[in-house]
Amino acid sequence: MRAFVAVIEERYFSQAAARLGISQQAVSKRIARLESDLGLRLCSRSRNGAEPTEDGLAFLPHARALIGIADRAREVLGGRRRTLRVDVLDTRLAAVIDVIRAFHDRSEGVDVELVTSNGLRTARTTLARGSVDAAFCRVSGPLEDLDSVPAHLEPLHLLVARGNPLAGRQAIRVAELAGSTVWMPGNAPGSEWAEYYRLLGAAFDIGIDASGPDFGWEHFVADVAAGRRVSLVGEGTLVPRHPEIMRIPLVDPTPVYPCSLLFHRHNHQSVLEAFIRFVTARYLRFDPGRQWLPEADRASFS
Repeated sequence: MRAFVAVIEERYFSQAAARLGISQQAVSKRIARLESDLGLRLCSRSRNGAEPTEDGLAFLPHARALIGIADRAREVLGGRRRTLRVDVLDTRLAAVIDVIRAFHDRSEGVDVELVTSNGLRTARTTLARGSVDAAFCRVSGPLEDLDSVPAHLEPLHLLVARGNPLAGRQAIRVAELAGSTVWMPGNAPGSEWAEYYRLLGAAFDIGIDASGPDFGWEHFVADVAAGRRVSLVGEGTLVPRHPEIMRIPLVDPTPVYPCSLLFHRHNHQSVLEAFIRFVTARYLRFDPGRQWLPEADRASFS
């Protein structure tokens, strides 16, 4: 419609092309497509330039009105302060929250809203609907209209009671856990993190006990502190303080949990694009000589 209005007002395709900043051929193609969509001929060429047909004259005021509405709508959206809505699994996952906070601190005029959900299982839907702009999660399976960039690799720690024989160690080789069982009550069936721990267990002969119910972090820590179970947590996970709890890094290799930033590939708002660049710039690549990832995650994080 912009091409049609420009041609009628300028009378020449060349001048309309200069006004729109596109080629004369592009102007012709756009008008041809508009005429094809409407099933009508809107203008004709002569020595004196382009002239609107009878149908073109009837359509011209409506085309101008529609262009005006589109311009006003764009001005409203462009001037609106846009909130970046980010989906996180849990606000205790400090590594992810630190990234979001750092972006907010350096981005003047940007509001950020955190949404907690069930990871990839709900992020696919909320991103498709536009309810959130980005989601931090482990990516598994086809993405369809979604895209992702690697965001963070979270080293794992063993969580044990102070009286556990391993409690005095500075680090534990992951191979030393072979034949033992770790308790992961939050491993919801079908979740991407439950799949990760299943693969970790298979790789190092570690049993994964996902029995629950999951009563929350305080009860989880209290059960581990009582010495009945040991568990795994991310290095940056904010575990509730307990005097009888010890955290010990796993090494040789260090299992790392892969976290990606997921977003809809047709969402081109500037604040999201800036956030993607920020996350990408901070990412530290997977080190296969020192770290462990499931085979399925390695290509995306290398």
